Amino acid sequence: MPNVAVLIPCYNEETAIGKVVGDFRRALPQAAIYVYDNNSRDRTVDVALSAGAIVRTETLQGKGNVVRRMFADIEADVYVLVDGDATYDAASAPKMIKALLDGPLDMVNGARVTTSRKAYRPGHRFGNWLLTSIAAWIFGDGFRDMLSGYRVMSRRYVKSFPALVTGFETETELTVHALELRMPSTEIETPYRDRPSGSMSKLSTFYDGLRIFWTIVVLVKEERPIQFFSLLSVIFALVSVVLVIPIVIEFLHSGLVPRFPTFIFATGLMILSFLSLTCGLVLDTVTRGRREMKRMRYLAIPAPNAGSAGEPPQGEI
Repeated sequence: MPNVAVLIPCYNEETAIGKVVGDFRRALPQAAIYVYDNNSRDRTVDVALSAGAIVRTETLQGKGNVVRRMFADIEADVYVLVDGDATYDAASAPKMIKALLDGPLDMVNGARVTTSRKAYRPGHRFGNWLLTSIAAWIFGDGFRDMLSGYRVMSRRYVKSFPALVTGFETETELTVHALELRMPSTEIETPYRDRPSGSMSKLSTFYDGLRIFWTIVVLVKEERPIQFFSLLSVIFALVSVVLVIPIVIEFLHSGLVPRFPTFIFATGLMILSFLSLTCGLVLDTVTRGRREMKRMRYLAIPAPNAGSAGEPPQGEI
């Protein structure tokens, strides 16, 4: 039987965390349930301890920092990552774990299904669709709910995950990691509920949406440098040509260069265009090497159903 660890990042979830721990204890009675508190100012820690969770603390603020710490600290065969706001369905966890082990797969994403406008606000729903579509267009169409906070992952997924971001962008990074290494993954629909009364969302629709979009841009630069820098090269070249065409026409008619500063600027843009293309070609080779190293690290760890991948999680309070 594989060792299962339930990982719950928390910030000011006093109202919800007791229910989350209790629901997952009933759904996965053999699992170790970890709550990582992220500087909560309420009774989140006390409630989680009373519910029977193993409680630890991450002082660096941000969900990405908490995920990085959890993935580094916890040893297990199967990891269940879920938000501590009691909106996700614990009863779906056994089905998601079974799908992971039967595959065998490296990640099962919990795609949210709800009819409640309060649970899944229209702005969040549209933003998720837009950002998921952008990521799918660039990195591959593997998921329809990229920003879900409910995932089941294999040990080799978790231990090969770089965890570089600091905030809510971590879901984007989790998705792109699976797509970049072409890990076997799937998505299972799971019910999504309203938050308990008194529990407040920490997600800012516009601020965090912009951060997620910027994360996608950065990941394109890091993982698709030839496409990223080729686009910059084309933009620089087009602007340069547009600026220089009137100057060339005037020169052909009069033999004079009437706007010399503009000509110098256009020339500089064309040089930047060639430099950008060169950077893309060089960085593409570097990125390929990095991807091969991550792939080898990933392959060094057995698949989920290939036997025990580590010692049972040792809890501490």
